[in-house]
Amino acid sequence: MKLPIIDENSIEALDLPGRRLRWVVTNENTNAQHCTMCVIQVQPGQTVRPAHSHPNGEEVIYIVQGSGRVMIDGEVGSVGEGSAVLFPQGSIHMLQNSGDKVMKVACFFAPPSDLSTYRFFEDVQFPE
Repeated sequence: MKLPIIDENSIEALDLPGRRLRWVVTNENTNAQHCTMCVIQVQPGQTVRPAHSHPNGEEVIYIVQGSGRVMIDGEVGSVGEGSAVLFPQGSIHMLQNSGDKVMKVACFFAPPSDLSTYRFFEDVQFPE
């Protein structure tokens, strides 16, 4: 049996609005049954767009590097290195890098998720 150890740099990156994303833990590459995990990089001044929710599960993000702010259902809070944030099931959320260095974020989903399970809200923006 091959150990389910994945180097994030071995995963092809997707360039999406406001972030670069790598699906590090999936059923296909680790045989994970109950979760998925991706790593995103958000450049200074960028916002992960569009706002979205996960109708079928929860997401936890962990800020590995950088700082910024999150919005959950219209409420905004600051995050920095070492912050963990729960996006409850169905909550509409966004992430923004308001710092001066690349923000690196680990995103954990349960049950497993991919972009096809997101619900997008193009008209939702960060409050001023």
